[in-house]
Amino acid sequence: MDSPRQSPRSPDLRRAGADAVVRLQKYLAACGVGSRRACEGIIESGRVTVDGRRVVQQGVLIDPRTQRVRVDGRRVTPERKIYLLFNKPRRVICSTGDPRGRPTVMDYLPGIPRRVYTVGRLDWDSEGLLLVTNDGHFAQRLAHPRHHVPKSYHVWVDGELTRGDESRLVRGVTSRGETLRAVSVARVRKGGRKTVYEIVLSEGRNRQVRRMFDALGRHVVRLKRMRIGPLTLGRLPAGAWRHLTEREIGTLLGATRDGR
Repeated sequence: MDSPRQSPRSPDLRRAGADAVVRLQKYLAACGVGSRRACEGIIESGRVTVDGRRVVQQGVLIDPRTQRVRVDGRRVTPERKIYLLFNKPRRVICSTGDPRGRPTVMDYLPGIPRRVYTVGRLDWDSEGLLLVTNDGHFAQRLAHPRHHVPKSYHVWVDGELTRGDESRLVRGVTSRGETLRAVSVARVRKGGRKTVYEIVLSEGRNRQVRRMFDALGRHVVRLKRMRIGPLTLGRLPAGAWRHLTEREIGTLLGATRDGR
């Protein structure tokens, strides 16, 4: 067999078909070895072989159907894809670890042995629906603003918004030089001195909901994400998780503007 250093125009790769060929660092990431950037470092360090030949250059194309890849002598194969819906409690960070010792999402997933990460984030004081996966393509499609997957939040604020406030949130408010807009704003209920609003976003900027209400001079007492696309929390308790069904995964991807 030709060397794994062969170019994309080699006869073997043409016969394999364009869909079968993948860059080595991408394949390693799909096998759970690490992020693509980390895998590039592993390749450069000489720890990777393809069909017994050491590879140290970037961008090498392989055909996983016919070639064997090893890291430190151990063969690696793609991980089974995992898709979870998690009800994140407050005061939990969206990370695999924290040097300050704060609780992380991974503390609630002890039965998940594979490398997973969250699709987007909810900040320390926010709660609610969070997707967790090891599928980078799935995460990228849902998290990227251009795909416009709607996300719905319940926001508890002191007092009430005026009609003008609601209109401003939809027209757009300015925060840190960015214009932030909501798709819609609606009052859900009022109880005592606090009012709950549902706000729907089609993009996910850093701390967007809190920044939008700050721009109105309104303090957010509590923030909970209720929906992503067609998915809702349902009756899932805080701190609990479940696997997504195949149908839910397909429906989520279909909710992106241009599908798969």
